[in-house]
Amino acid sequence: MAAEGHGIDVLGQFQLHTVGAAVGQSVNFTQANLMMVLAAGLTLAILYFGTRKRAVVPGRLQALAELSYTFIHNMCTDQIGEEGKKFFPLVFALFFFILFGNLIGIWPYAFTFTSHIANTLALTVLVWVLTTAVALRLHGWKFFTYFAPPGVPVALMPLLIPIEILSYLSRLISLSVRLFANMVAGHMMLEVFGAFIVMLGAAGALYWAPAGLSFAVDVVLIGFEFLVAVLQAYVFALLTCIYLHDAVHLH
Repeated sequence: MAAEGHGIDVLGQFQLHTVGAAVGQSVNFTQANLMMVLAAGLTLAILYFGTRKRAVVPGRLQALAELSYTFIHNMCTDQIGEEGKKFFPLVFALFFFILFGNLIGIWPYAFTFTSHIANTLALTVLVWVLTTAVALRLHGWKFFTYFAPPGVPVALMPLLIPIEILSYLSRLISLSVRLFANMVAGHMMLEVFGAFIVMLGAAGALYWAPAGLSFAVDVVLIGFEFLVAVLQAYVFALLTCIYLHDAVHLH
């Protein structure tokens, strides 16, 4: 835990540094990039090793792979419709890439790349551009009627259209900031209570009781972090499906 003087450097854990010696420095390969590669590798490993045997009675890994496949597939078809099958690979990749990115960062000496707004915004831009491109490809100029729903009085259009456009553009902010803010807040709380454990424990036997209380709080927070890691990956994937539904059906 980082402590500077009498303060706590809660933001130090989010600083980037290069890895891979000279090679890493030459291409600016940071620990965030390393965790991204690891998250992508774990996603591929679940599918490869989980489906390699294709046993009639699945083992644990195969059951996990099949359950993961079914879970995301049902999410796509339930939210988007039958057209959702086309977008299943994207939603599956996004869900597990974000999930592993969140979970990896909980382990000691690891790094949560979803705690950087640049990374979450890049994923959000990908979703936003894709949904807009899908809507334009399927509906052409009719896509712009999304911002002026039928049945609305003409007198309200000058007010409604700017609101709808701002709402559509705000997806870039809401989707990225939600994931980024939850990851940053959780890790900052872990850092603060972890620093309390060290400082109170070193202050003498009189402070061991509050140090133990801080330790108990940190343990509970770690449990919450696992829950938030799964929940935020699910929310990101679910909202992606909802945005794709709007792009396909224009409502």
